[in-house]
Amino acid sequence: MRTREVGATGRHVGVIGLGCMGMSWAYAESTRDDAASRDVVRAAVDAGATFIDTADVYGDGHNESLVGEALSGLRNTVFLATKAGLVVDDMRTKSIRRDGSPAHLRAAVDASLKRLGTDHIDLWYLHRVDDAVPLTESWGAMAEMVRAGNVRYLGLSEVTVEQAVAAAAVHPVTAVQSELSLWTRDALGQPSTGASAATVAASGAFDAGDVLGWCAANGAAFVPFAPLGRGFLTGAIDTTTRFEDSDLRAGNPRFTSEARTSNARIVDTVRTVAARHGVTPAQVAIAWTLAQGPHVIPIPGTRRLGHLTDNIGAADLTLTAADLAELDAAPTAVGTRY
Repeated sequence: MRTREVGATGRHVGVIGLGCMGMSWAYAESTRDDAASRDVVRAAVDAGATFIDTADVYGDGHNESLVGEALSGLRNTVFLATKAGLVVDDMRTKSIRRDGSPAHLRAAVDASLKRLGTDHIDLWYLHRVDDAVPLTESWGAMAEMVRAGNVRYLGLSEVTVEQAVAAAAVHPVTAVQSELSLWTRDALGQPSTGASAATVAASGAFDAGDVLGWCAANGAAFVPFAPLGRGFLTGAIDTTTRFEDSDLRAGNPRFTSEARTSNARIVDTVRTVAARHGVTPAQVAIAWTLAQGPHVIPIPGTRRLGHLTDNIGAADLTLTAADLAELDAAPTAVGTRY
């Protein structure tokens, strides 16, 4: 698989990574299979998808333990990312809260290292900014872990440009992870001036939503999660699909019957482009995220080997300018993303 550099680290990974959250919770939990999931992680690494993403909140530590087991003997071949700053209060209801306090983050990194079975984390994200704690305090505590050697690089998840700028003033931001797909384009934002893209990039004149642009101008990777729209953009979900009560899509506004009917128009556009290239809708959806910039490294999640093969096949798909224009013109999604 061709590669891309993670920020300005000098470390290169496959252009498509692997998100591991769904192996532990959030999607069809009754069919969870840890052995199969470990096989998927190892197969991803073998295929060149060497950017592996997890978090301490996924399954309340379960996902990190699973990933750590899967990477036994493979640790030095991957770029391992995890996150801290969210705490599970109730596994049954998935009630979580934010905790960006320095004390919590210092304890969290030690717990993550133990579960992952490693002596360092390549990329450690602040999972969400805690409104009760100044971002500079959370980020400063995380920077301490870099100086201590427990962490190599730091990242932010779901932040505004203003927050990224504040963090970068304390310690370099290597990556920003946010949702980005053909039905969630918030991170693309709009330049705050009418200047050309080159002028905007040089001046840093971005609005609060143009996170992807800020990353490009500041040497940070942009890491899209859910590039397949939580499975919807693959075309495999329609109005007859039923979700388990514990599946986050069961109560998601974009997955109501009415929203699915409207959002099928987006999938129709993806299918049209896919048919033109003789590929799958999933490959088109992922290739669209790759086309948003050379600093973009999507991390589609799956726990099935067949889906993994399909997803990484997007690395070989080059969309034309006409394809991109058609996809960009797809309808806006109906329903908020949470």
